Amino acid sequence: MSSHIPNNRPNPDQVLVDIADYILDFKINSDLALKTAHYCFLDTIGCGFEALAYPACTKLMGPIVPGTVVPNGAKVPGTPFQLDPIQAALNIGAMVRWLDFNDTWLAAEWGHPSDNLGGILAVADWISRNRIAAGKKPLIMLDVLESMIMAHEVQGVLALENSFNKVGLDHVILVKVASTAVVSKLLGLNKEELINALSLAFVDGQSLRTYRHAPNTGSRKSWAAGDATSRAVRLALIAQKGEMGYPSVLTAPVWGFYDVSFKGNAFKFQRPYGTYVMENVLFKISFPAEFHSQTAVEAAMTLHQQLKDAGKSSDDIKGIKIRTHEAAIRIIDKKGPLHNPADRDHAIQYMVAVPLIFGRLTAADYEDNVAADPRVDALREKITCFEDPQFTQDYHNPEKRSIANALTIELNDGSILEEVVVEYPIGHRRRRDEGIPKLIEKYKINLARVFAEKQQKTILENTLDFDKIKDIPVHELVDLMV
Repeated sequence: MSSHIPNNRPNPDQVLVDIADYILDFKINSDLALKTAHYCFLDTIGCGFEALAYPACTKLMGPIVPGTVVPNGAKVPGTPFQLDPIQAALNIGAMVRWLDFNDTWLAAEWGHPSDNLGGILAVADWISRNRIAAGKKPLIMLDVLESMIMAHEVQGVLALENSFNKVGLDHVILVKVASTAVVSKLLGLNKEELINALSLAFVDGQSLRTYRHAPNTGSRKSWAAGDATSRAVRLALIAQKGEMGYPSVLTAPVWGFYDVSFKGNAFKFQRPYGTYVMENVLFKISFPAEFHSQTAVEAAMTLHQQLKDAGKSSDDIKGIKIRTHEAAIRIIDKKGPLHNPADRDHAIQYMVAVPLIFGRLTAADYEDNVAADPRVDALREKITCFEDPQFTQDYHNPEKRSIANALTIELNDGSILEEVVVEYPIGHRRRRDEGIPKLIEKYKINLARVFAEKQQKTILENTLDFDKIKDIPVHELVDLMV
């Protein structure tokens, strides 16, 4: 008995249609989202400038073939490179993500929506330079900021109810999908072409999370998002040329994404697309640390000062208990050897031990010379984590979105210090007024790492004010930063 497979071409999956309709039709009227996107741009590009001090990052940058220069190509801020938009997206994406210091979104899935800036800025700059060469008007920075809002929204809304990590996939799949959507709009794709591009993003084999977890934690986690946003640019350009899409890429029985990669489950949605994600995004301001540990590090800094004021040090600690949320335990509760900086910045014990010992946590503190201090591993062994169900509930509550950690220290003499609880990091929306001045200071420090004082001043004059930066042609702003 034979069984025939139906071969009627289906309508596009509704998930693809909804994204395309949002990208092409939604009008951004939220001043909060636009102003937050402005701060997000400053912070993200500043993180990229800091990463340029690390050879592990810069060795991946530049053209595929050394010496290649692309006429009217996209320039990579802080470098001499002018590249095709695909490679430029990889360069910019790797820069901004390298030190785990750019923004964060936490939900059923987590991620860093500003990773999408790699594709957005590369394509916008490339389009602008080619428009100027053709005697046309360039894109302006408002186009970049609006694209960032939309990329944040697509990535973040998909993440709210859908856990890709629980099926072993890395969150950079959402960077690829979001970047594909917004880059397609910048390139002028129509609805059918945009849906085709999105389908191509889901057809791709997706990144495994193995490079983020023991025993394989490694530096790919620092360039995986750059790779994803770069791939998005390639797919959008392919769709622009008329390449076909795959309309039921998600729902096709047996061969679709849901059956192959998502355990047969369809995506769930908590809310329609709008401006919610950018308005509520989390900034990493104080510490270059995996976000689930930010409040733990802040608590550790407070306890370091308490120990110092009492004439004591980390040597006087007998044990440390961290009351935390489920996601932190699943991702960064790590015992045993830590083999490289990428391993260390995803270990909550390490990220708590360093500030308790030294009173600081910087990107340099993940390097081998600091990790070799015998006090670090000795203190790590004294730290235990346990879940507080209320912390986990508040983490998922859309009205709270807390990332709480609480530290209790027992000293060698048997005394116990009062527990220090931090529910919301400085970069949280609930602490935004406290955080923005620190974010601007972080941006200024990062500019000073790369540019001479005169150029720093010019960049600041053109970027700090929203009403000024939004109208600057993209290529002119990028030229200020090279």
